[in-house]
Amino acid sequence: MDLNILWFILITVLFVGFFFLEGFDFGVGILLPFLGKNDKERRIIINTIGPHWDGNEVWLITAGGAMFAAFPNWYATLFSGFFLALFLVLVAVIIRGVAFEFRSSDSSPRWRGTWDWMIFTGSFLSALLWGVAMTNLLRGVPIDAKMHYVGTFFDLLSPYAIVGGLATLFVFIFHGALYLSLKTTGEMAERASKAAQSTGLLAILVILLLAGLTYLQTDLFLSHGAGITLIASGVALILANVLIRFRKVGWAFVTNGLTILLFTVSLFWGIFPRVMVSSLNAEWSLNIYNASSSPYTLKIMTIIALTMVPIVLLYQGWTYWVFRKRVTEKDLHY
Repeated sequence: MDLNILWFILITVLFVGFFFLEGFDFGVGILLPFLGKNDKERRIIINTIGPHWDGNEVWLITAGGAMFAAFPNWYATLFSGFFLALFLVLVAVIIRGVAFEFRSSDSSPRWRGTWDWMIFTGSFLSALLWGVAMTNLLRGVPIDAKMHYVGTFFDLLSPYAIVGGLATLFVFIFHGALYLSLKTTGEMAERASKAAQSTGLLAILVILLLAGLTYLQTDLFLSHGAGITLIASGVALILANVLIRFRKVGWAFVTNGLTILLFTVSLFWGIFPRVMVSSLNAEWSLNIYNASSSPYTLKIMTIIALTMVPIVLLYQGWTYWVFRKRVTEKDLHY
């Protein structure tokens, strides 16, 4: 395995980590105004992700940094072509982060209610737009021979991409509902479990639709491993829905996490060795070689990554262990 393939795999792993961890953050934020019937309940919901949400976003920052350093042409084409879409993601993330921090600075119900809806809005847009972005990478976008994106923002809003956005949206809501079932008690946990049962069914329907459209509109299934992995993600999602109905919440959460892992891997596997597919000419697609940095740069990066990544993983694992208990009313802090 050469370093180009290694760094493609590492970036895939970073996106898997981001979607798994930030996925339940997004889901919890979307469910916040609906499951929290009063201020105390909404504070409990926020506190379930309070120690983790900002750390989970580091996975995205690291993925972007790795992309910039290892595959600068990929980074340049992606961030210039998807500028408006990624700008909207950035705005959504900022709104959500500000809302978490500002919500408790005033006890006014109107003030807190406004910021609760800002958390919902930021989480909703992020969950939707990431699916749109990832499926566009798979389907292909207008890229010319000079690696320049020559389309518009509306070229990214195809029916296929919108279905992809709905797929991540409902899978993340399901993920968040399962997480809340694990992190809360009593009536709140029961409400979250019921939300998981309903949103899980919607997630299955959208994932099945996406799989059918992927077969018709992309070449993912020509790579047999990627097609099998995408199907396996749907099977894992169905299994997670069965488990939640038998009140095996922990196993349902793990299985839905497997859904996210397999879904993300199938998308990256489906484009490999390309990193961005050109819908104008297959030969104009960016791949792990024509978009990469020099071998020396990749070598230095590999040494740094092998040194620092295990430390970061250990630290983040430790934080989840420290805050592993369920959140109750007596644990509230603002």
